[in-house]
Amino acid sequence: MALYREQGIVLRTYKLGETDRIVNLLTQGRGKVRAVAKGVRRPGSKFGGRLEPFSHVDLQLYEGRNLDVISQAELITSFSEVRGDFALSACGSAMVEAADRIAQEDERSNRLVVLLLEGLRALAANPEQPSAVLDAYLLRLASVAGYHPYLDACVHCGAPGRHTVFHMDAGGVLCPACAPPGSHVFDREVIDWMTVLAAGDLRRLDAAGAQPRIRRAAGTLVNSFLTYHLGKPLRAWDLVPR
Repeated sequence: MALYREQGIVLRTYKLGETDRIVNLLTQGRGKVRAVAKGVRRPGSKFGGRLEPFSHVDLQLYEGRNLDVISQAELITSFSEVRGDFALSACGSAMVEAADRIAQEDERSNRLVVLLLEGLRALAANPEQPSAVLDAYLLRLASVAGYHPYLDACVHCGAPGRHTVFHMDAGGVLCPACAPPGSHVFDREVIDWMTVLAAGDLRRLDAAGAQPRIRRAAGTLVNSFLTYHLGKPLRAWDLVPR
């Protein structure tokens, strides 16, 4: 079996047998990796608490036929503060679930890793509105996945302006001339807040501010947009306090 090293983020884990665990990892060089951590559930395991969800780790692995095998794990950042708080953990769970949906095996995913690390670091700073960090992350994740939402100009004709129709299939806002009859019109503040989410510093979203009803409406729209393109909703979404 070939030996290799990778840095990665633990997306989720599953029990395997009496003492082992399957670990889903997002890595820069190999995309999504599914590996076995043998004996990790035994007291005094050499892995300790290094392979918990959200943990950023440096790994040594052996290539396997179906699953790779983790032989060493060194902790880079634990993000224990995210796991230890319900609201932060719910947002973090939605982040890693979305990344797990989009990441592919054997496909480099540097942008995905960097974005997820930025999101987890922003949560670890204990923001006043962690759901805003999640919404911003999901909106940017959609862009990384190839579903960039156009918010500053009509996605069909390119007409600039503060348009208020957001069309899921078109992938952004539509001007009055291009919007289909009966289209739902959003409060312009919702689209404005989505623009902030798409480009603002994840660690400074509290300072940017938005009314609670605007944040909730924008969050619902972001979730609907991602669900439309992923094909099914995120399970962790309903756990996020708003």
